[in-house]
Amino acid sequence: MNNVRYKILGLATVAIAFMFAGAVHTFAQEANVNKVGNGQKVKKFRGVVTKRQGEMFMMGDTMGGAQTVVIMTPATEVKSHKQGLFRGSKEYGQTYILRGLRLEVDGVGNSEGQIVADDIRFDEQDLRTAQALKNTLDPIEAETNAKLKAQQEEQERLAGQLAETTAVANQARVDAKKAQDTADYANNRINGLDDYDPIKTITVYFVTNSSTLGPKARAAVDGVAAWVKDQPDKKGWVVAVIGYADSTGNTARNRTLSEARANNVIYYLVTKHKMPMQRLVQPFGYGQLEPAAENKTAEGRAKNRRVEIRLMRNKGIAGTVGNGN
Repeated sequence: MNNVRYKILGLATVAIAFMFAGAVHTFAQEANVNKVGNGQKVKKFRGVVTKRQGEMFMMGDTMGGAQTVVIMTPATEVKSHKQGLFRGSKEYGQTYILRGLRLEVDGVGNSEGQIVADDIRFDEQDLRTAQALKNTLDPIEAETNAKLKAQQEEQERLAGQLAETTAVANQARVDAKKAQDTADYANNRINGLDDYDPIKTITVYFVTNSSTLGPKARAAVDGVAAWVKDQPDKKGWVVAVIGYADSTGNTARNRTLSEARANNVIYYLVTKHKMPMQRLVQPFGYGQLEPAAENKTAEGRAKNRRVEIRLMRNKGIAGTVGNGN
């Protein structure tokens, strides 16, 4: 009885070690596997079953030593050893091949380096020891597998939570960036309400001491109206009308004359071309200030008797602040 108990304890130690060393892996994943030559006959190959999977099992002499893969076929005979002269061997089913069972195998090697078993024999006392080992280890292994499965599920759950948290944090950063960009854009537009982009300047010329629009002057203003109507983007457009005069006459007279010239251009734009008033910046007359040419020659004074129609776009309304447009 003590001998049986000793065998059970010894084999239990071996089996537990194999179980915790990854005995549930497939045979293909084993690194230390002994290969048998293809067609090689094997006689009385002895060892302890360390792993069973379907019709295949592994056997070896020592824990951690080289293992040999054995394949059972429908023709494989499983028997106990003969007991003396008068008691023959007993036949068993292949289901009796258990972990911890000490046995011997006759067979032949195949192309995969495995033994295809013809006969498998074992001692009935070793079978009882393996069966007792199975009854001892199966509950332990089931509990261990359940714990490992629970740990794996918990790890997967935590990994899922981490991925979800990371995704939420990334989306929060994206949303914060969008909010900041929107705020910056709004602030830029507000700050740009007093800022304009110059687009085009058209000059209208007048004769001496006159604010009347002649044919050439009206044609120039008509060109302004036509150009504005042809623009695809009408947002933020404004028109600044600024009058000037040459140095002929006194300063007060020239300032009044330049304002009259600017007012007449605006009047023509509104009445002739229906230019909206909100598009027009309050006119201003510079008089003889800021000349375009020297007043010493008639040609230079002709260039100074002018109205500049400056077409501009409000940066804040058009939304062009800070984008290089």
